[in-house]
Amino acid sequence: MKRQMVVLFVAAMLGFAAVPSRAAAQSLSGLWDASVVVNGGIEIPFRFEIAGSGTAIKGSFFNGDEKLTSTTGSFENGALALSFDEYGTKLEATLKDGRLEGQYSRGTRGAPYPFQAKRFAPAPVGDTPIPQIAGLWNIQVGKSSKGEAAWQLIVRQSGAEASAAILRVDGDTGTLTGTYHDGKFVLSHFSGARPLRLELTPASDGTLSVVQNKDNPFTAFRADQARAKGLPQPSDPSRFTSVKDPTEPFRFSFPDLGGRLVSNTDDKFRGKVVIVSISGSWCPNCHDEAPFLGELYKKYRSRGLEIVSLSFEEEAQLKNPVRLRAFMKRYGIEYTVLIPGEPKELADRVPQGMNLSSFPTTFFIGRDGRVRAVHAGFPGKASGEFHTQAKEETTSTVERLLAEPAQTSSSK
Repeated sequence: MKRQMVVLFVAAMLGFAAVPSRAAAQSLSGLWDASVVVNGGIEIPFRFEIAGSGTAIKGSFFNGDEKLTSTTGSFENGALALSFDEYGTKLEATLKDGRLEGQYSRGTRGAPYPFQAKRFAPAPVGDTPIPQIAGLWNIQVGKSSKGEAAWQLIVRQSGAEASAAILRVDGDTGTLTGTYHDGKFVLSHFSGARPLRLELTPASDGTLSVVQNKDNPFTAFRADQARAKGLPQPSDPSRFTSVKDPTEPFRFSFPDLGGRLVSNTDDKFRGKVVIVSISGSWCPNCHDEAPFLGELYKKYRSRGLEIVSLSFEEEAQLKNPVRLRAFMKRYGIEYTVLIPGEPKELADRVPQGMNLSSFPTTFFIGRDGRVRAVHAGFPGKASGEFHTQAKEETTSTVERLLAEPAQTSSSK
């Protein structure tokens, strides 16, 4: 009898052990409707995707069609932890009653954002007539922090659904997505960076009221109407930044990640065409630019192209640039990366630049060591034709400079 009871007890325990805990049994895989709270109370909704399980779990933000997937992740005992090394950030949340709640820690970039998510549910489609706002718009901003009078607004639309990007001189906002409801389009974006909520309200005169987060509204005009009215146009990124004396060679001398001093006078750069990119691993538009620079370098290095990234990082990252290393790994960067200092030191470290305020900014240096062109910012894929045009213009400039005969560099 005792033997039979022991057998039954052991069998019961084995059966209990075979049943996973409720938290472990729940799968997080699939799409989620998520949000972060920024600037003390502005909720930014966005789509988020989770795949895998246990220590093989991954999370992905979206920037239009692009996915930005976590480097590492785990889901154990109801706790989700995802790391995004190239941004130096971490998402930590707890699953409770089918919802995720926690925070998105931004590392050295500032205070964390409160985070929450629930399972994705398609938004109901109403039968209200939908105004058509697709196309290119000119947002009149008066004077931005960089001195711009206008920005580009690029809108795509399919029925009640729309996507948009604001293109400024330093780059775009990423792809904001959303729908039409109660007389306005409400779009938002968060890809681990660039959180933004945008309200686009069509007016009876054909303009748009544009509200970013909770800021005061701007007015947007169709691009052709803005030109016809003689309204201020967006800044030309090829004329925004220049150098004080174009007859002088462009000089740099900063340490690489190993602490070795690298200078423009080194043999590696003598007689070469050199792209110097003002960058930073914290800068979303620099993340947009890095893959393209990598492609250029692989294509043209054998013909005499060198690329130097001057990566300005926060004080904590200067001491231990783990985020920059992850940034380089993420994009397979093979060109030279130097660390001049903090972003606030840009003007002191690059004194030859005039109106140098955009991250990124690209200096094109000829074989003689002198600056031949400068381009402020970089429009990402969200900018559509502006992205394509920027890549084509950069490639054309590089090929033109490479075609010039080698000269004795006067870069001392």
